[in-house]
Amino acid sequence: MTRRLAEVAKKVGVSEATVSRVLNGKPGVSEATRQAVLSALDVLGYERPTQLRGERARLVGLVLPELQNPIFPAFAEVIGGALAQLGLTSVLCTQTKGGVSEADYVELLLQQQVSGVVFAGGLYAQADAPHEHYRRLADRNIPVVLVNAGIAHLGFPSVSCDDAVAMEQAWRHLASLGHERIGLVLGPSDHVPSARKLAAARAVAGGLPEEFAARAIFSIEGGQAAASKLIDRGVTGFICASDPLALGVVRAARRRGLDVPSRISVVGYDDSALMNCTEPPLTTVRQPIESMGKAAVELLSAQIAGSAVPADELLFEPELVVRGSTAQAPRD
Repeated sequence: MTRRLAEVAKKVGVSEATVSRVLNGKPGVSEATRQAVLSALDVLGYERPTQLRGERARLVGLVLPELQNPIFPAFAEVIGGALAQLGLTSVLCTQTKGGVSEADYVELLLQQQVSGVVFAGGLYAQADAPHEHYRRLADRNIPVVLVNAGIAHLGFPSVSCDDAVAMEQAWRHLASLGHERIGLVLGPSDHVPSARKLAAARAVAGGLPEEFAARAIFSIEGGQAAASKLIDRGVTGFICASDPLALGVVRAARRRGLDVPSRISVVGYDDSALMNCTEPPLTTVRQPIESMGKAAVELLSAQIAGSAVPADELLFEPELVVRGSTAQAPRD
């Protein structure tokens, strides 16, 4: 008990006596300090005293699929900051290969009695993945918001960048540069945002040869492998479902001795950190991360406050950012 008091007191920046008063339900402690002590208990992994367990913690789970793609730390920064302004503490849950699964994180967050959960990328975006853990959250009436497109009928509100508009912007840009053989590097076949991008490409192009759409895992290596196949098929303009995939295309082109952008043009997606510092700087479609992250927190806080929030999708407009990785199509 003494060790617990000391750790919590240090975490909050108050005396052990103050922590003791909170844990024993004694008066003389401000509500802000009381909530800070309870949040510190949750963060440090200590159980709340029995008489305090009925309250949900001022914690919000922020579940991300990875941190290697810079877009996810960017979302975490915006969402975490917006939550902090509301007096909520974000608990970052990042999946790693062979590590804790998304379902395991949901179980841990339920044990911590979190006030809500924000998923920014995850299994909800994969049609063939298991989704039972989302039902557990719904059954417990835990407020949830999804960032970016997911499968239908989960019953949660979501904020998404408009994949169709993003694809139209990228496609028309490459077409205006004279590219006739445009290829796509997308995520797995059951990935909902990638499926939306593919449908939009077919619509804007009036049809797309199947061999011009390659699937890949979301990584530089995945993009490189997919691009090698498309280069063999004569593709000169590439539209990618993420910036790391686009960097993989650039790498594949260089391994073939093909210059970017004079021989191969590449468009990414996200406009994540440092894409203006690559060589060449990456042309990409920017997601409005700030607006999307703040909207996600607004939807979550409304649910936490008891308001009914419809399970609708808020679509945000992307923006094409033209840099040095696209140019006129080669003439030979």
